[in-house]
Amino acid sequence: MWYKALLFLIVLSLFPISIPAHAASSGTSETAALYRERQLLFEHMQAITGIPWYYLAAIDQYERSIHKNPKKKEAEGSAASSARKIGIAFTPEVWCGFLNPNSDDTNPASIAFFGGLGKDGDGDGKASPDNDLDAVYTMASYLSGFGYTEDDIRIALWNYYARDRNVEIVSELASLYRYHNRLHLVGSAFPVPLHYSYSYRSTWGDPRGWGGRRIHEGTDIFAGYGTPVRATRHGVIETMGWNPYGGWRVGIRDIDSLYHYYAHLNGFNKKFKVGDIVQPGDIIGYVGSSGYGKPGTSGKFPPHLHYGVYRDNGKAEYSYDPYPLLKRWEREEYKAKKKKKSKGSE
Repeated sequence: MWYKALLFLIVLSLFPISIPAHAASSGTSETAALYRERQLLFEHMQAITGIPWYYLAAIDQYERSIHKNPKKKEAEGSAASSARKIGIAFTPEVWCGFLNPNSDDTNPASIAFFGGLGKDGDGDGKASPDNDLDAVYTMASYLSGFGYTEDDIRIALWNYYARDRNVEIVSELASLYRYHNRLHLVGSAFPVPLHYSYSYRSTWGDPRGWGGRRIHEGTDIFAGYGTPVRATRHGVIETMGWNPYGGWRVGIRDIDSLYHYYAHLNGFNKKFKVGDIVQPGDIIGYVGSSGYGKPGTSGKFPPHLHYGVYRDNGKAEYSYDPYPLLKRWEREEYKAKKKKKSKGSE
């Protein structure tokens, strides 16, 4: 078929640019090269199947995030150590077909007979879920079966994941990649500018009583009223408004599918609204003491920013201690400022 010849050209053009670990000048350059390879693959698949590359990239990134071991140290670009370049994965039942007696089937004909999704993407006569080209082509083919508009793709995603949250996260990641037109989005910022007066300690898991017995799902950063609050990562504003616990709050979904929760604000940056793209350091609001009541309630506690981080594992969302992340971002920003200052004095 015609697409086989095109895919063969992809193989020839894509993999010769691979940079082995020993040839990379640094971990950063190796990671950047990996992201370039991924984007090239997704763009080729867009040309062949008509599915926008940024949706394929978003699915790939989401799959990688939900299969990440949360006990491992958070590190941007940590996926570079993976044996595969692509994170899209299929269960044997979905790939081979639920009634297929051979869960390791790689024959495209028998897979199709049993209703499996698996397809041969590189023209080698096999449909292997461990082959990056096969996996990406299979996902793109599945999506194209529903149509090519954003609504069509969202319907396809819901049929695949059967969960609204998954669809929303993938769509938000797609909007990030579409806006920046690249995969490699790095950088971080501490939630408040370092030259302001602030203090914080690890308070995740401490008991809280207002609204019923519960635990503290975040870290409190105490600062004066009106202290700017900044986006910590590249992300999309998912929520903005009032809730009884957090008062005026903003929720941002970042490039790793993490949900960042900024609460007890005194107000928002009117420049932003739900659905907008933010970058590390963008001012999204201001420290206050709102919350613990109906809209407008304020002053029930000293002014501070409640900062929480939530991970989605594909089935549920749960909080985890953001304190180590805050300490790392604070340390990195101080280091960057010191380096910039020393260069300026040369």
